[in-house]
Amino acid sequence: MNEFLAPARYIDSDHPAVVAFAREHARGATDVERAVSLYYAVRDGVRYNPFLDFSRDSAFRGSVCLEAGEGFCIGKAALLAACARAAGIPARVGFADVKNHLTTPRLAERMGTDLFVYHGFTELWLEGKWVKATPAFNLDLCRKFRVKPLEFDGRNDSIFHPFDADERRHMEYLRERGSYADVPAAQIQRVFRAAYPGLYGLGRDAAKETFA
Repeated sequence: MNEFLAPARYIDSDHPAVVAFAREHARGATDVERAVSLYYAVRDGVRYNPFLDFSRDSAFRGSVCLEAGEGFCIGKAALLAACARAAGIPARVGFADVKNHLTTPRLAERMGTDLFVYHGFTELWLEGKWVKATPAFNLDLCRKFRVKPLEFDGRNDSIFHPFDADERRHMEYLRERGSYADVPAAQIQRVFRAAYPGLYGLGRDAAKETFA
């Protein structure tokens, strides 16, 4: 478990701001209680913002996400993992490709698709097993778009709901991308350039990379 407790480049659990945040919000007598407390602190204390510059390494780093008060799914997953490690809870990040059936027109125009590759979540080692936690969508955002907020009890996986509060189809998981001790940012950026050439000023024909 050493690699899942040690500071890393993007899961920078030794950053002073992360250490202070974890110390403030890791409340409870057990790892499960502390993990749940940290989950809600990251979910609702850091605003979800998918309109970031993904070509910058800083978009993937937990401490940057915390200090900015906003981040997208990978940054928030890295932050939760960093806070957990700072609290002595083994943590890593996991990824999957998802289809968002309720993508907003603005986001769909920017991305050019409703497919989101390398959606990020956190995995925490609790009571002898890895448990998924997805702190991406803050509560205010969920209420605004009538998306069911993701709850986390520290014992069951917390992943996106397939339907929203009005029973419209929401998230569909399409492909697992694996789990990592740190964010594989270079690999993700390469796949992002292939999936979203418009974000990088590329034409579709210029995006030579594959989805490998």
